Amino acid sequence: MKSLNKHTAPKSCAPERIIQFGEGNFLRCFVDWIIYNMNQRTDFNSSVVIVQPIEHGMVDMLNGQDCMYHVNLQGRLNGEVVNSITRIDCVSRALNPYTQNAAFMALAEQPEMRFVISNTTEAGITFDATCKLNDAPASSYPGKLTQLLYHRYTTFGGAQDKGLIILPCELIFLNGHHLKDCIYQYIELWKEDLGSNYEGFKKWFTECCYVCATLVDRIVPGFPRKDIADIQQRISYCDNMVVQGEAFHLWVIEKPENMSIEALKAEFPAEKAGLNVLISESEKPYHERKVTLLNGPHTVLSPVAFLSGINIVRDACNDEIISKYIHKVQFDELMQTLNLPMNELEQFAGDVLERFNNPYVDHQVTSIMLNSFPKYATRDLPGVKTYLERKGKLPTGLVFGLAAIIVYYKGGKRVDGTDIIPNDAPEIIELLKELWATNDTQKIAEGVLGATNIWNENLNLIPGLTSLLKTDLDEILSLGMKEAVLRKGI
Repeated sequence: MKSLNKHTAPKSCAPERIIQFGEGNFLRCFVDWIIYNMNQRTDFNSSVVIVQPIEHGMVDMLNGQDCMYHVNLQGRLNGEVVNSITRIDCVSRALNPYTQNAAFMALAEQPEMRFVISNTTEAGITFDATCKLNDAPASSYPGKLTQLLYHRYTTFGGAQDKGLIILPCELIFLNGHHLKDCIYQYIELWKEDLGSNYEGFKKWFTECCYVCATLVDRIVPGFPRKDIADIQQRISYCDNMVVQGEAFHLWVIEKPENMSIEALKAEFPAEKAGLNVLISESEKPYHERKVTLLNGPHTVLSPVAFLSGINIVRDACNDEIISKYIHKVQFDELMQTLNLPMNELEQFAGDVLERFNNPYVDHQVTSIMLNSFPKYATRDLPGVKTYLERKGKLPTGLVFGLAAIIVYYKGGKRVDGTDIIPNDAPEIIELLKELWATNDTQKIAEGVLGATNIWNENLNLIPGLTSLLKTDLDEILSLGMKEAVLRKGI
């Protein structure tokens, strides 16, 4: 089998216009796959230089393959089963700034550079006051980026057209806002070192650089250990950097304050390439949509499915009874609490169900149930409140899901003998243990709803919630989960 490099496989050549902080599976399967498709379908004509954000990483492995690798996408898309393989060749080179700092800083001197993209984990966008302007490099990602921006500012004398468009992909809400704040903090921290350039650099960054908040969505399991032999047989190359992901993708980019949507679309023509990349006024409604219609159903379907004897999300979607429960929660309840156009919400919800029903991923429901109470608080409780406010009644499916979580946290064994092992903060586990020891569903309902350390409020004050929750607990305990779902008429 052939090695994968530019001598054994054709590789495109395009101007280096993108600096990418991060060489991990997600960026290579999501962002670089998008850039590859933009190059193929439009005149974007750009290549990526990868910068390793930490001292030890995978740039040597990437460079060993001349930065080429394959993406294997699997799942359902528009009703069709997908299992595709694409060779990605839009990465020109990869650098380690800890051993190649001069080459890293020289990226700022390339006039064609226009974009900075990153995924340095949720902890990556942080301000570290120990970073210095003359560090080689600064330890934090925002510190490195500020160093790079300042070098670009001085190299081109503050030229307006040499600002950069910055697209962070870290999985935190308003990631761009947090990154921008960190950069301003470094500008202030390094004020004395910047000297007479302080005001000019700060003004250039504010007016000529464009920091966007983004939302990214694609499940990326990573290196396909189970399938690698079959994949390498299909591609006829020995590729040690194959990355596997789901077929679905979504990238929502919030326009920066100092650039119009039209201008950003012109520079980053992903929509023109037919990709699911949305440039919008605000990321917030799409963040709420994802949390509500993907994470929200996940949180409640998992205990309902598990206590019904179902272990895999896909199997829950194909069960005659549980699938109706999932549909009710998603379409009839949670969808009614959002503010985007209904046709957009229905399309997204349909996409979510396809993702849940991925024939290639055995997604264990127990893996979703880690910290179920905090998850319910952020993903489902807002829907309960909004639904009650808009409809004048409680959403029975969502309340039933909370009852299922409570029963799951009772522990013990499932009907088939499978151990039930809840996993949450020790104080929550202890609370549920004490409440279940009473064997009184009224006290259990009141105790859970009154746990202000979970909800930051007393949910017993929500009209009718305590009574409905007690009824659901009683029915699950007396009938069993599946029969309780069926009896409820969901």
